[in-house]
Amino acid sequence: MPSAEFLLIDNSNSFTKFALSSRDEIGPVRKVRTSGLDAAALRGVLRGWKFARVVMCSVVPLKGALIARCLDGIPLHSVGHRSRLGVGIDYPKPRSIGADRLANAASAAAFYGAPCVVVDFGTAVTFDILSPAKKYIGGVIAPGLEAMTDYLHTRTALLPRIALLEPPGAIGKTTRHAMLAGAVYGYRGLVRQILVEIRAGLGVKRLKVVATGGYAELIAAGVPEIETIHANLTIEGLRLIGGLNFSG
Repeated sequence: MPSAEFLLIDNSNSFTKFALSSRDEIGPVRKVRTSGLDAAALRGVLRGWKFARVVMCSVVPLKGALIARCLDGIPLHSVGHRSRLGVGIDYPKPRSIGADRLANAASAAAFYGAPCVVVDFGTAVTFDILSPAKKYIGGVIAPGLEAMTDYLHTRTALLPRIALLEPPGAIGKTTRHAMLAGAVYGYRGLVRQILVEIRAGLGVKRLKVVATGGYAELIAAGVPEIETIHANLTIEGLRLIGGLNFSG
């Protein structure tokens, strides 16, 4: 898909993802580290692509502004609470909702209906909640899995930085294995308890839970409440938002 109507941009804290899309499907996703995103990197990642319109969600204001400047002259829709999303918003300060969370809500509503919770395993883990009335009503934010393990490494003298993967068991026989058990099993416990509280808060018996983000597969393997993993949920949400906010 070297040419398409939309360029979709998910500008998040760790990585910025790019994809071309029509109104019906997305093409392959490219990404760069957000910390290294500048005009040259943007030109490189977009090389060979042609597009007519841009849909972006950004939670890194300086990088979002850089992207907008580099794409000046191309119609750009920056996702926010005033965007047409395909879902309602019932939230005291809608302006404060992260654009990526709104894209997740739009995508979840279209693919999975409501009530629904999206668990996005990024730099932070976010839980975004759609009520039975198909409205975004809020969520939960907790430290991301890497943030927790990196904290142990940086704040202690002897604990190493670890690569996150399935631990061999709950009883660590080495320092690394003990850290893995604490991180992965502990994180699954965090996710499960938050989902229990969300279900109770909604007062529903049946709740669709969808996971996305870098560690979705690792954590979901031990969380039976997570029924579906949708790798490009946020990007798909941008595609849907593009179709709702740009006339054909």
